[in-house]
Amino acid sequence: MINFVVCDDNKTFSKLMKRTIDNYMLNYEFEYKIFHFDGYGNDFEKFVNKDIGFKIYFLDIKTSNGSGLDAARIIREKYNDWASIIIMVTSHSEFKFEALGNRLYLLDFINKLDNCEEMVRDNITKALKNYNQRHKSLSYEYNHILHKIEFRNIICIEKEQDSKRCIIKTTYGTNYIPGTLNDLLDKLDERFIKTHRSLIVNKDKISSFDSKTNILSFIDGSTTNQVARGKKKELMQIVN
Repeated sequence: MINFVVCDDNKTFSKLMKRTIDNYMLNYEFEYKIFHFDGYGNDFEKFVNKDIGFKIYFLDIKTSNGSGLDAARIIREKYNDWASIIIMVTSHSEFKFEALGNRLYLLDFINKLDNCEEMVRDNITKALKNYNQRHKSLSYEYNHILHKIEFRNIICIEKEQDSKRCIIKTTYGTNYIPGTLNDLLDKLDERFIKTHRSLIVNKDKISSFDSKTNILSFIDGSTTNQVARGKKKELMQIVN
């Protein structure tokens, strides 16, 4: 999932950004969403702290509610997010050298008054190259849409009853993927184990396992009892 995040208190410009992103993404079949904020208040910070997949931020340096540079520091330093892409978009060109010299790993500084739409498209191209080269991911096509889910965001994969597809539960929602569990297991790495004929789990997302009740708990609070007898010992070793 690609998440575009536009933060700007100018509604007309925000609509222009949304239209530019939508038009650009027509060339691709990636699953994506666009989020909008008009400032850097509590709602923005709560969003920053959410693990919803790959984020591409377009931040205005000056809004009526905060600074884009301060927001970038929050993303990078407070929440230790060095993976998301951050692009400054502003009409205040005098801040360019300050922005790029702050060691916040900004992808670019776009001047709203200087060929902005073309620069936005160019930066999305660069960001998508980064997206394709980053963490290990499970890539697949479903309903004519290309999906890419990073392994680190997968909690578990469950076989859907009476169906030829599986349910992928992630840190940010649920997806469906065609195929069998064994087919999927071959595409995953060593952090995944099959605990039951109907379930694959990410060992990194397990919080506890009660061998008496056979309840396996995950870090998001969800639980399952789909644990085969022969897998109990292995799960006990993982959680201990």
